[in-house]
Amino acid sequence: MLCLLLCAAGVVAGPAQAVVPQRYEDVGNQYRNVLPPGQTGQVNALELGAFLANGSRPPHSDDQLSLYTGILEATPGLDKRDIDRFYKDASFGVPSGEVARTYSPRGDVVIQRDRRYGVPHITGETRAGAMFGAGYITAEDRLFFIDILRHVGRAQLSSFAGGAPGNRAMDEAQWLATPYTESELQRQFDLADEVYGDRGNQLQRDARNYIAGINAYIAEAKLNPLKMPGEYAAILQPLGPEQFKVTDIIATGALVAGIFGKGGGAELGSALVLEDARARFGNKRGMDVWEDFRSAEDPEAPVTVHPGQGRFPYQDPKGTDRRSRALPDRGSVRPHEVVSSRSGAAGASGVPNKALAPGVDIGSELEGLLDFPKGNSNALLVSGKESRSGSPLAVFGPQVGYFNPQILIEQSMVAPASASGPAIAARGSSFPGTNLYVQLGRGDDYSWSATSAGQDIVDTYAVELCEPGGGRASLSSMGYDYHGRCLPIEVLERTNSWVPTPADSTPPGSETLRAERTRWGIVQARAEVDGRPVAYTSLRTTYNHEVDSALGFSKFNEPDTIDNARDYQSAANDIDLTFNWFYIDDKDIAYFNSGDNPVRGKGADPNFPVHAKRRWEWRDWNPTLRLNERSDPFSERQAPFREHPRVINQRYLTSWNNKQARDYRASDSNFGYSSLYRSQPLDDRVKRRIAGKRKMGLHDLAEAMEDAATVDLRADKVLPLALRVLRDQRGSRGRAVRELRRWSGDGAHRRDENGDGVYEHRRAIALLDAWWPRWMQAQFKPELRSALFDRIQSMIGLDNAPNNHGSHLGSAYQDGWYGYASKDLRTLLGRRVRGEYSRVYCGGGKLRRCRSALERSLDVAIKQAADPARLYDDEQCAEVGQNGTPECFDSIFFRPLGGVTQPNIPWQNRPTSQQAIEIK
Repeated sequence: MLCLLLCAAGVVAGPAQAVVPQRYEDVGNQYRNVLPPGQTGQVNALELGAFLANGSRPPHSDDQLSLYTGILEATPGLDKRDIDRFYKDASFGVPSGEVARTYSPRGDVVIQRDRRYGVPHITGETRAGAMFGAGYITAEDRLFFIDILRHVGRAQLSSFAGGAPGNRAMDEAQWLATPYTESELQRQFDLADEVYGDRGNQLQRDARNYIAGINAYIAEAKLNPLKMPGEYAAILQPLGPEQFKVTDIIATGALVAGIFGKGGGAELGSALVLEDARARFGNKRGMDVWEDFRSAEDPEAPVTVHPGQGRFPYQDPKGTDRRSRALPDRGSVRPHEVVSSRSGAAGASGVPNKALAPGVDIGSELEGLLDFPKGNSNALLVSGKESRSGSPLAVFGPQVGYFNPQILIEQSMVAPASASGPAIAARGSSFPGTNLYVQLGRGDDYSWSATSAGQDIVDTYAVELCEPGGGRASLSSMGYDYHGRCLPIEVLERTNSWVPTPADSTPPGSETLRAERTRWGIVQARAEVDGRPVAYTSLRTTYNHEVDSALGFSKFNEPDTIDNARDYQSAANDIDLTFNWFYIDDKDIAYFNSGDNPVRGKGADPNFPVHAKRRWEWRDWNPTLRLNERSDPFSERQAPFREHPRVINQRYLTSWNNKQARDYRASDSNFGYSSLYRSQPLDDRVKRRIAGKRKMGLHDLAEAMEDAATVDLRADKVLPLALRVLRDQRGSRGRAVRELRRWSGDGAHRRDENGDGVYEHRRAIALLDAWWPRWMQAQFKPELRSALFDRIQSMIGLDNAPNNHGSHLGSAYQDGWYGYASKDLRTLLGRRVRGEYSRVYCGGGKLRRCRSALERSLDVAIKQAADPARLYDDEQCAEVGQNGTPECFDSIFFRPLGGVTQPNIPWQNRPTSQQAIEIK
């Protein structure tokens, strides 16, 4: 197959279109994908005006939306034919007669777009040509979007797109977590060959060709207004963007890595939970309660690598030295104020400090351009032994939010091996602005995808403050002790200013962002520890290594590098971001957990801030940032390949951001790996379909995914326990209990199965929506008391509902108190429980008292559910005349990155982009 695809491309360079396009891969229907709403993200001024005037859309702006929503309407009851109805062909090349356009932006590359969906198929005479083509089509389809992303990555969104509170919140969060000077961005690029040798040199060549492709399109657009996105006029930049640079790849990569590819860094927030727990229960019992909610190693937590498939201990608490802990003195913590000055319309944006409130979504309650889910992506794979055809099966993809145009871009790239680099053969989706390589997709005879893993690669250090000129240190001191020397804290500032535009009417204003940096990371807060002033810093292994993961992605795209599952796992190990990687070919399924897991100093406690001392810093820590230093900056010893969770040909694999394996402890920012997780509905459906002699087809796996996508995890797994406690009731409470029981017994779905526009079990859904927060208060608050109850919510919210506090993000039930409620009630009811909590919280361990508390909370919920207009009040639903309904309240909103919008679609808890794969 490889020769079929590549040999035709290996022709001698000549005039435009001398390169022969990819030949269509006519080998069956085993590769399928969908990426709504559509490939097109380019709308010029005329097209934008037409849409605003009469709603007419440019081609391919929404033609995958019906595929994506259609599978919801057809589930349950999918059959073999439905794979072709709800997923499009993801072959290499375009079928004869289906070519809409063939063009060559440079003599060594030709691009074809198919008539039906407009996906670009890039064929390079060499790898260099393919990279140029990837840059060119990115500018064609996402120019305004990648301009946004490079500004967000530099914390300059408000200067670019306007001073809306949400835009400023994004800037503040980005500068607090990932501040860089331009020279530091450039250095990350320049050091690639120094640090990674030939591979690094290849990345540099690929990046230069990719950027050349973007700039070639920009040059054309400046001469031809029909090629220029119409949004530039709306932000008062009618001449379009400045040319792109390689540092724009680094800045965009820093944004993506910071959202989807890290875990940890919330040790200070965890310490504050412990502080409140000890204040409530005393030192020993307070620590026990903290451990209950920490859920670092719950034996009931669902895992991707099944027990018996290997042990992967990570952050073993044995041997922890309590002296490493740097717990703040009570009441002394002062969060770092990232905004140092404001003027004009720059009122406080309300952005929380993620070191203290890691569960809060930046921008989720603030109007702005970007909003992302807390968790993302799922994967279902079945081995060939459990498949009807004998070939492995996969339905998987990333959940990265919903935008118009989509934040992912699809491309197909093929080029032969040459002097410019190894052969390329890949098709799939990537984050635009970093899409030199397909990041999630398929190779010549294999496919792959990922889910966010979030294991601990960020640590918090308590850095002792000092006065550089001598004298007594205070919380305001701008020096810190580093191995016995008092060094100045480095200050990095970014000033953003804006004026009103047709796109954003925020009045003129400005704000200056201030980050403080030490050799142990970025300052997040100041406090006292045992009476001595310290700065709490956040140190991430991928800081100053924002695009090093390109090493692994490039290998995924190279057919001569990936020959089998073990090759894939080896390549995934080159990715420094925290992801769960999944692989399928005609024989195998495989899994690997990637990430630069630091080797911590012996005895360093991974749960809390640690003292910034040599003995507890990362092993082989090199914090240099000197620009004339050619060594690898901000580098450390990392856990070897053998310590990363992995498996090949397990019966089945599922992941929905759940725990990777037993003994692989949850990061300090993750209190959610408890006894319940949203991956369990996937497990339930797959296990039923492969039980005994039963086998699965690809449509069965797709249905398992989609059927789980409408499940309310609370009603499926926790509600039956509460109803067991309540038993039979009378009057209005009895009617509510019967309605809730019927809904839970019927699958606990939030869906409109008969197509009448109304959820089945609508009243029961409203009852649980009203009851859940009151139920959690009734079950836990009397024992925890208000301060501790609220403090735990700063680490993990009570619920992650589909509405996502008005953001309509789709992704739901990622984190919540679901497992806490389940384990506590099962213990109270005398069920078998592994890893019991230190106490029973509901009713103080008394069944009658627990029942009374739940009854009172349900009575309040019954009254609230009777007023859906208030329960489901939502600004977006009000705008479309559907306020007060759960169907609209749950619906998915495509956040517009420009003037063209999409209608909301019914809720489904599913990846944004998805593949359906069976390779025979």
